[in-house]
Amino acid sequence: MNRPVPLSTATLADLPQDILRPGYDRARLTPGIVHIGLGNFHRAHQAWYTHRLMQQGLAQDWAILGAGVRPYDAGMRDRLLAQDCLTTLIDLSPKGRSAEVTGAMIDYLPIAEGNAPLIAAMADPAIRIVALTVTEGGYFIDASGGFDATHPDIAHDVAHPGSPRTAFGAMVAALRLRRAAGQGPFTGLSCDNLRGNGAILRQVVTGLARLTDPDLADWIDANGAFPNSMVDCIVPATGPAELALAREIGIADAAPVTHENFRQWVIEDAFCAGRPDWDRVGATFTPDVHDYEMMKIRILNAGHQVLANAGELLSVPTIADCMAHPAIAALFRKVQSREILPHVHAVPGMTPTAYLDLIETRFANPAIRDTTRRVAFDGSSRHPGFVLPILRDGLAAGTPVDGLALVEALWARMCAGTREDGSLIEANDPDWSRLAEIASAARARPMAWLEQGAIYGDLAAVPRFADAFDHWLGMLWRAGTAATLAAYTQAD
Repeated sequence: MNRPVPLSTATLADLPQDILRPGYDRARLTPGIVHIGLGNFHRAHQAWYTHRLMQQGLAQDWAILGAGVRPYDAGMRDRLLAQDCLTTLIDLSPKGRSAEVTGAMIDYLPIAEGNAPLIAAMADPAIRIVALTVTEGGYFIDASGGFDATHPDIAHDVAHPGSPRTAFGAMVAALRLRRAAGQGPFTGLSCDNLRGNGAILRQVVTGLARLTDPDLADWIDANGAFPNSMVDCIVPATGPAELALAREIGIADAAPVTHENFRQWVIEDAFCAGRPDWDRVGATFTPDVHDYEMMKIRILNAGHQVLANAGELLSVPTIADCMAHPAIAALFRKVQSREILPHVHAVPGMTPTAYLDLIETRFANPAIRDTTRRVAFDGSSRHPGFVLPILRDGLAAGTPVDGLALVEALWARMCAGTREDGSLIEANDPDWSRLAEIASAARARPMAWLEQGAIYGDLAAVPRFADAFDHWLGMLWRAGTAATLAAYTQAD
């Protein structure tokens, strides 16, 4: 095997011939997008769409500046800058693999306390879109779905508007500078898995601005744009196996990205300062994002939570392995068919049943080593965001909810911190210590788990759900996970 080529602009011509690479002159690109939260998903998804436009000679003034607001982002910045912000994407189809080097990102902004470099970049009128992937739990949403103005990070940004701690505080500071200079606002584009993600981004940006400058908040609300969007591509975390795979392909990339052979991006065409023509490379612009995002969030994202907690308890390492596990796969199919699909609408060209078939195929792809641990991470955001809205709809409609109650019981059992084989589940939630304490108490008194008002609200007072949860969590502790799954899946 030949020695892998260190990735950089200077070595692109030296890469193995079967690897696609930028055909455009990256030195001539100019920035138009700042992307905050530049992880694997962004590079496999939104950056890829922009790169593909550039391959057609388009969007040369829409290059991406990466950004982060936390100290831990510095490691990714160092790795990417060392290879000229190039990324190797490795497509893992069940039929084989292929690789492509993308170059739409041209710089990664310095990470500094107070976020001065980020604010300055976003204040530049050349930046017309500020996009974000900051995870579902990063939008300061309170238990009622409103803006949580009491969070310590928000309190800091209110006290120090010129040197904020959060991405949203930095956006407000930049928008303040743009208004003072007589410039228009940028579009705020959320690329996180939240229902109505654009409306939520508008809520947090204008809500934060209103706490220090109501006139600025009104200006942002009236002149800015926050399109809703739905994003979809399964992108595992990068570890030693992915680094080795890149070297095997012939590239020494310090931050390669593996991904499935599927992408979807559905976006409201509501931009205040222009946009790339992403629809030329497969994105869909539509005024009706809601049904697309509902289908994806409920079947795929909630489906991930159906699988991951059971998989952790039964020591099943990946989502593909969960789909190959008869008991977990049976749980997935029954919960989806009986309790999730009734609350999903068709979209053009796709019924809910056909989409479920597609998701099962995608989840079962053995080439995608998407760990149950990654998918189970931050359940305190993902269950309220993905699972509980379906459960509430089922309660309101009178459709079955016992499987969704079991999913919540599996999460509670997992947060107790041990698997069925006695092995330890390491902390896997920003609020893990508190969850573990409550999960331990819930072993003797299951209602202790449902009394988490910030997560379950009034659901603890709904007998049809609370009784089912009590039944399943008790059975999980008495009989074990396998027997409990069998009791649910084999019942009429």
